[in-house]
Amino acid sequence: MPHPAGLDFLVNKSDWKQHRFDNSPTPNLTNGQVLFRVDRFAFTTNNITYAVAGESLRYWDFFPAAKGWGRLPTMGYADVIESKHAEVAVGTRCFGFYPMSRYLVIEPSAVNEAGIIDGAAHREGIAPFYAQYNPTTGDALYHAEHEDTLMLMRGLFMTSFLADDFIADRDFGEQVVLISSASSKTSIALGHCVSSRGRARSVGITSDRNQEFVRKLGCYDQVVTYDEVRSLDATQSAVYVDMAGSSALQHNIHQHFGDQLKHSCAIGATHWEERATRDEPLPGPRPEFFFAPGQGQKRMAEWGPGEFQRRLGASWKGFRSFSEGWLDVKRGVGAEDVVRVYEDTLAGRAEPKHGHVLTLWDK
Repeated sequence: MPHPAGLDFLVNKSDWKQHRFDNSPTPNLTNGQVLFRVDRFAFTTNNITYAVAGESLRYWDFFPAAKGWGRLPTMGYADVIESKHAEVAVGTRCFGFYPMSRYLVIEPSAVNEAGIIDGAAHREGIAPFYAQYNPTTGDALYHAEHEDTLMLMRGLFMTSFLADDFIADRDFGEQVVLISSASSKTSIALGHCVSSRGRARSVGITSDRNQEFVRKLGCYDQVVTYDEVRSLDATQSAVYVDMAGSSALQHNIHQHFGDQLKHSCAIGATHWEERATRDEPLPGPRPEFFFAPGQGQKRMAEWGPGEFQRRLGASWKGFRSFSEGWLDVKRGVGAEDVVRVYEDTLAGRAEPKHGHVLTLWDK
């Protein structure tokens, strides 16, 4: 029986406010290929960051599209519905990066219990982490009843877990870790990791609109609004983790802390419209981009895969339990829901407590 036609959500790479849906033909596989039916995927402000860094970090290359258009990567679950690869069985359910589409075709280059690696030509040179699909049967973090939370939080939690580990690994001597866009889920995860480790205080920086929500979370030792940054104690040594991508905020923090700012790294761009860079040099350290897969590969080599998964799993378990107290999962079905969530997130209208899980299949 033939599969229904495909459907793909596309974003204009030069103007993210422009988007469209394309109908695509039913995929026809060649030898060695596998066809996923994308069941559900999560969408958060983290996915807007993929558009911001689409060219520099090759996020647009994950899933090729028509010239000038891109398919944003999302994290979700999909099922193998057709396979022409001897080691991948129909019915295999996998967690990984998927487009906002009905289907994904991959070309496995390596298959084992822990993961399936897509070796398609357009993936060449991209960090293996982004090309790995984890079968639920061999996934130590998987529980069927927690799929929505895993989709929403697992990828961004991994980033935060590795950012916290990077800070501890480098030992900047920081007394506080400043985290902007404190209501974003990646920031919440980092705040939780920093506070749980206990080697420094976590300070969440947020908007007036979201400050009550952020204060009630309990994962930050201190919460200030963007207008209150210069009220922070600048005699304390600090690390700044930029989740907002606002050049004005970055400038204020560097000016206020000066030499007491021991490291400044960028991860997200929730305030993508404020990302224009300033010409004048910043006091303190030169801002650096934090590349989570690099720290992950370093720790895998040092700790070994088993120990890495053990530490990640222990930290994830605590964060997942913490998330149950505030995360409100919202399911969306079909093209209209996908557009609504995308536009609300892009415009900063999404409620931070909501976690959106979407599908392009009518259910």
